[in-house]
Amino acid sequence: MSTKTASQGTATRNRKPRKARRDLYQEVTDTVIAQLEAGAVPWVQPWGRPDVTAPCALPQNASTGRSYSGINILLLWGAAIETARTTPYWLTFKQALSLGGAVRKGERGTTVCYADTFIPKAEAQRAQGTGEDAQRVGFLKRYTVFNADQCDGLDDRFFEGVTPLPERELIPRAEKLIAATGADFRIGGDRAFFVPSEDFIQVPPQPAFHDQINYYRTCFHELGHWTGHKTRLDRNLKSRFGSKDYAREELVAEMASAFICAAQSITPTVRHTDYIANWLQVLKEDKRAIFRAASLASKAADYILAFENETAAAA
Repeated sequence: MSTKTASQGTATRNRKPRKARRDLYQEVTDTVIAQLEAGAVPWVQPWGRPDVTAPCALPQNASTGRSYSGINILLLWGAAIETARTTPYWLTFKQALSLGGAVRKGERGTTVCYADTFIPKAEAQRAQGTGEDAQRVGFLKRYTVFNADQCDGLDDRFFEGVTPLPERELIPRAEKLIAATGADFRIGGDRAFFVPSEDFIQVPPQPAFHDQINYYRTCFHELGHWTGHKTRLDRNLKSRFGSKDYAREELVAEMASAFICAAQSITPTVRHTDYIANWLQVLKEDKRAIFRAASLASKAADYILAFENETAAAA
């Protein structure tokens, strides 16, 4: 029967378990399978540039001029369609800087792969001893790229053929309310989100929406999240994507947006469908969930609409 010394036991207890290695081959395969099974983008955003066909040209690296090949074509085409990219040009964060531009804050990159081979040390030694040719081993490395339209400051040549955005269709009352909140609004990119840790909101430019009226629904949705910051109504904004708490917060923001739009006489033409499955799961498991969410949404809407009243009183 073997025994361990105290130091051996301590070392064993303190040894951290190895993290499972991420299988990039499987990740990429799963991504492609999901896209194929969906038959189309599995959710609908109220913004994008459907009239622009440039992203479906062969994707190209904006810095080197080389076209991507193999699986990277499928990955970049999928990302271009999913996020309504407007150019076929892609580049890394460092390449954007080297070209005099910069990736906009908050932009999410796309994973592409670099395939190559190498000779392991043991294999090289074996081949040297036997005189045989060493067997090379393939490997796959991941890196992140961004589309040119996710960057500022790049040369105009990367945007040739891109249709300019139309003029904004402003709703003065809504604009005044958004401004009155004092929220840090940043316009750009292709996603709408609120960052609690830095307390700012980002939304796509209004002319990029298929129906510009939906810009205001999106702004009020993100302002709904904004009210949950710890310095305001202090809701739980730290839940991970796909969790039940995340779905509950999305439901609060969605209803708050609907309440504010109604108060502002704004009638959006779309609704978020991204989280319906999660919402249904939450509501089916808890018959009181919709009551709590509606109550929190009313508080969020009232918090935002109060700024309009303050502005009117000061006028």
